[in-house]
Amino acid sequence: MSPHARLRRQLVLGSSALLLATPITAAQRALTPSQMLGPFYPVTPPLHKDNDLTQVEGRSGRAAGQVADLSGRVLDINGRPLAGLRVEIWQCDANGRYRHPRDRGGLDEDPNFQGFGHTVTDAEGRYRFRTIRPVPYPGRTPHIHAAVFQEADRPFVTQIYVAGEPLNERDGLFMRVPEALRPLLLADFVAVDDPVAELAAEFDFVLSPVLAGLFEAHPEAHGEAHSA
Repeated sequence: MSPHARLRRQLVLGSSALLLATPITAAQRALTPSQMLGPFYPVTPPLHKDNDLTQVEGRSGRAAGQVADLSGRVLDINGRPLAGLRVEIWQCDANGRYRHPRDRGGLDEDPNFQGFGHTVTDAEGRYRFRTIRPVPYPGRTPHIHAAVFQEADRPFVTQIYVAGEPLNERDGLFMRVPEALRPLLLADFVAVDDPVAELAAEFDFVLSPVLAGLFEAHPEAHGEAHSA
């Protein structure tokens, strides 16, 4: 388990007993901070129906960039796994280009990068994606967008950042998150011995239907060109 995944798990397990007595303090310590959706969520439901963003159906090539396995769990505030939830991720390719008609940055598109993927958590709340280590996008530090869909609640949306990335300290959205909560949005991308993936990262989503929205770093918006 990576250091940031271990920290996140400790915060969840250690704060649940405090929730009733001091709900805001406990939630701030444990819940994954939510962030804005950004302008490049797919316009129409994608045809790609899998959790591997590094290959596109009908093409034999693999995406450029460092292939990485991203996995973790979706948990409630008490550390209990949340099964059967849809998890989505989307991000720019290794060239810094999103698969979206509104991305007009003039960068070449990697035809072998799917750009979007989804999966469903298992009985232990686990999920897994194969993607690439995120790269900088104009005006942004490397990040992966993520959404978790819960019944009767709006989707929980956040962004996953790379631990140790120097650009994090110059990223407006990341720096809007209270300093004590920033570790909850970080994932360590570490080298692994795998025939395909160069890296692996762990990231747990800790959710509360009532309190998760309190810590959004910025209102959800679709039209800000530099908030992808």
